[in-house]
Amino acid sequence: MLKVNELFKEELKVINMGLRSFANDVKSQDVPVIHVDWRPVAGGNKKLSSLLSRLKSK
Repeated sequence: MLKVNELFKEELKVINMGLRSFANDVKSQDVPVIHVDWRPVAGGNKKLSSLLSRLKSK
């Protein structure tokens, strides 16, 4: 297991989930980054998400 100080001696690789602007900022510093365009189910609406979940299980 790497200690924190050893971690920063390794090449940085980033997986970004959500804000594309963060991925763009990391990329502009020549750091490899993969951007995942993730959004919460139903825009984060818990009631709608629950209804969709019920539909999915049938």
